Amino acid sequence: MRLLRPAAIELRDLQALGPGRPDALRGIDLSVPVGARLVLVSRPDEAASTLLRVLAGLVRSTRGHVAMAGLARADDTPRGWARRVGYVGPQPAIYPWLSPAEALALAGRLAGLERREIGLRVGEMLDRFGLADVASRPLSRSGPMVAQKAALAATLITDPEVLLLDEPLRSVDPDERRRLLELPPRRLTVAIASRYPASEEGIVNQVAFIRDGRMILHGSVAELQTHGLPLSVRGIEQLADRHLATADRRPMAGGASRAAIST
Repeated sequence: MRLLRPAAIELRDLQALGPGRPDALRGIDLSVPVGARLVLVSRPDEAASTLLRVLAGLVRSTRGHVAMAGLARADDTPRGWARRVGYVGPQPAIYPWLSPAEALALAGRLAGLERREIGLRVGEMLDRFGLADVASRPLSRSGPMVAQKAALAATLITDPEVLLLDEPLRSVDPDERRRLLELPPRRLTVAIASRYPASEEGIVNQVAFIRDGRMILHGSVAELQTHGLPLSVRGIEQLADRHLATADRRPMAGGASRAAIST
């Protein structure tokens, strides 16, 4: 019996931004199953962040199909992407005069949660992220580590189905960062854009690599380990090159290989 694994993120021929830009995307195809934990790296570095910003609705695509959490287009209603998809960028993007408790409550109200539910979830997130002692203190007086924790907590308060993280929690102690990003094993799909994929070891189980605006690899962390390659940008790039070399040698019509044709 085959087990169906629906896609939480589905991209077909996605294109964004103009030619000649280091963050341009050209014809991206990607299918991420529900529950996967994906680390996304790229050369140049900017492309991975751009892809997450497109998925979050912060950058408009110029062509292609985007579907996430079963929705084929951005829908900011409480029943749409506002509840099903969460995004945390490199900067917290929270007004510095807000306290963690106020930021979490605001996120809940914007997503259309009921007041009682907001109160319960705010308390839960403050405890989970170690923010209870600074819950009422403005973020401007608490430092970048607290602000980054509050940003992730505010995103998770809606219990999203897809979580998009762009270089998350870099101000947080590495052990604490790993604890916070080891999210419960449920139907939550996570995509992390990272310049330092080794720091995501033990958190992610899939890797994807964009080179010059094109997706050239989507595989598993286990495959890296099978080939004795590290979870690093260089290791992922080496695995991508092996995939491309295998594809070039694959026989085509008439018995010739792609490599033979190219020579």
